[in-house]
Amino acid sequence: MPRGASSTSRDSAPHRLVLASASPRRALLLEQIGWPADLIDAPAVDEAVRQGELPRPHALRLARAKAAAVRARLPAAERAWAFVLGADTAVVLDDEMLGKPHTREPALAMLRRLSGREHRVLTGIALWRESGCELALSDSTVRFRALDDEECERYWQSGEPRDKAGAYAIQGRAAAFIAELRGSYSGVMGLPLFETAGLLRQAGLAVWQEGSE
Repeated sequence: MPRGASSTSRDSAPHRLVLASASPRRALLLEQIGWPADLIDAPAVDEAVRQGELPRPHALRLARAKAAAVRARLPAAERAWAFVLGADTAVVLDDEMLGKPHTREPALAMLRRLSGREHRVLTGIALWRESGCELALSDSTVRFRALDDEECERYWQSGEPRDKAGAYAIQGRAAAFIAELRGSYSGVMGLPLFETAGLLRQAGLAVWQEGSE
């Protein structure tokens, strides 16, 4: 039984939590609130921004689509008990979503743009269950200190910026770049725990509570 899960919620109803993500940090964050995923499945979803799409609806659309894609792959008999959690993070600077760079030059360009400035990090989450889908959004502001080209290059060489939204990971070496954070640290990591716990509670799933072991 997952840590913090009540025997009533788990034994009297066969509900299970499925994480629609390939991100190990999201799995670890779920464990932090006492609800490790029973199943982890990476969704196959096109993350391209649609024409005219704004960051908030983009993050929520992809969170919903990821959860829906994983739920659709479950055997029909299992969908009734499956609670599928999806998430998507967008890093926004000057009203532009920066994306996830795969190569050196775009990553360095993003880091130079973020240097010494504030940007927003939006993480949408979706919880699909038999009765439908519930959504929530975390909106945080992050300010980088000034970075020089050598620092950006060394950071790229660490391998950490590759395929990360905005070319950085706050839980890794980029923590040394963060001068200020207003909002949700876990949201910037990729899974806002306050909002996630709220969705789980609304769905009737027990999460960590005082006195649990």
